[in-house]
Amino acid sequence: QVQLVESGGGLVQAGASLRLSCAASGRTFSTYAMAWFRQTPEKEREFVAAISWIGERTYYAEAVKGRFTISRDKNTLSLQMNSLKPEDTAVYYCEARGGEPVSSPVLYEYWGQGTQVTVSS
Repeated sequence: QVQLVESGGGLVQAGASLRLSCAASGRTFSTYAMAWFRQTPEKEREFVAAISWIGERTYYAEAVKGRFTISRDKNTLSLQMNSLKPEDTAVYYCEARGGEPVSSPVLYEYWGQGTQVTVSS
């Protein structure tokens, strides 16, 4: 069992930066691929970024490539978000799975409660 708790969300203006964190506890976190997803009331949960369990491979959605950076250290997963846009507004979820990172949220075994990110224009 893995417990995930996200933090770092907030209300910012377009162009600002935020850093999201996901604290993991429980089973061996370091053996799990991790990812960030986001969701709005109008859309299904969508892939944002993923990182392999060693951390040597990262993957990004086209919409965030070059602006967001995913990283992991010990029991923490992070998402550095720069040059935020109003369309980045969503609830952001941290998710974990055994095996390789993938972009489908249904293939992840664990997820947190989410943290709200709101970007005003």
